[in-house]
Amino acid sequence: MFWIIVLSALSLLCSEIPASAVAADSPISLEGVHAELTCRDCHGGDPSLTPRPSSLAVRANGCTGCHQGYDQIFDQAMTTREAEKTFVDHTFSDVDPDFYANNCSSCHVSDCLDCHGGDGHKIASATQEECLGCHSGYFVGREYLGWAPREDHPRYQRGPQHLGERALKMRPDIHSELGMECKDCHSMQSLIAGQKAAQTCEECHQPDLSVIEHSIVAHMEKMECYACHSAWAPQEYGNFYLRLGKRNREAEKAFNTPPLKGEYLVRTYLRKQDAPPLGLNQRQRYSPIRPQFITYYSDLRGGDFPLQENQLLAAQWNAFFPHTIRTGTVMCDSCHDDRRRYLLENEEERLYRIDLDGLGLISFWNQQGQTIQDGSFISPQQFLQINKKDAAYTKAYVKRWKKLLGQDESSSKE
Repeated sequence: MFWIIVLSALSLLCSEIPASAVAADSPISLEGVHAELTCRDCHGGDPSLTPRPSSLAVRANGCTGCHQGYDQIFDQAMTTREAEKTFVDHTFSDVDPDFYANNCSSCHVSDCLDCHGGDGHKIASATQEECLGCHSGYFVGREYLGWAPREDHPRYQRGPQHLGERALKMRPDIHSELGMECKDCHSMQSLIAGQKAAQTCEECHQPDLSVIEHSIVAHMEKMECYACHSAWAPQEYGNFYLRLGKRNREAEKAFNTPPLKGEYLVRTYLRKQDAPPLGLNQRQRYSPIRPQFITYYSDLRGGDFPLQENQLLAAQWNAFFPHTIRTGTVMCDSCHDDRRRYLLENEEERLYRIDLDGLGLISFWNQQGQTIQDGSFISPQQFLQINKKDAAYTKAYVKRWKKLLGQDESSSKE
């Protein structure tokens, strides 16, 4: 009985010793702002019952004792991935019911340490690099620093790299040039509340109504700021999911690709890095839109699996906010006279004849057969309305050109 009491007392004493004071030969030590915490502060009375106190499995109960309410991050888009699950359910469920589990489950928040250092004993503030580790490729993020995905073919895999991937160097967002990072607009409080940003453009910037573009009432009332001020955006037209199967060396050789991690080789028909098309978002304001995604499925496994080639699973677009803001804007013609930017491309303007390739669409820039998940396309009638060249339009147009020629002082400039 005596030894039981002694051992219990020693156990209690050790649990109150700061982890930084643990013997030098211990494999565990704390660093940073948590260095003076005890094991019990995070792991509770019995560490063996909570080996990972920062994980989704326990709603990060080892963190929320101090960081109250932060477990709500597990209820938001970065964890639940409901939009991705819904998309896969509506597209791949008939051809590959296990597609999401095998291909989409790795990039979501399942632990506080996903963003805060990876090692629970060396926790640090989330860095922009960690944000961009997931917000890369076609996900909004890396364009903020001026990086765009390159084409898939090996001959294009050259030039500078960003976070280990070949990328095109483009013009960065002006906020990045001024030293702002992701966390300056996307605070933790906004993320756990399910908001896309902590504040809107107008909460930081007061539009100068003496600027020509800002003086047009329709611009201010019907357009998102970033519809004009996004300099460019990565766009992907036609994502081909080629199901080669596991360890299909013959197919991998035919497609000149290294051994696949899964069953699929993914290739894109066309990548663009210019001013994106425009549509209406959920607020019924003019906004940039892009494919998310135009998806084709081919089953090339062979054997007992019947051949399927270029089956169109989805032609879905989303309204989005390119993180490529500049102070300047494009000329009037780039929006008012460009039918292609509204997916109203004239047949004589078509460059890519995907209809002749049997890809199930007339054109990537034709609304027929395509949808917007969180908004709507601009109708031909709406396009005609915004292209009425009345006296006010002509006056503003001439004034804009005078500004470019250095003869006027009131226009948005770079």
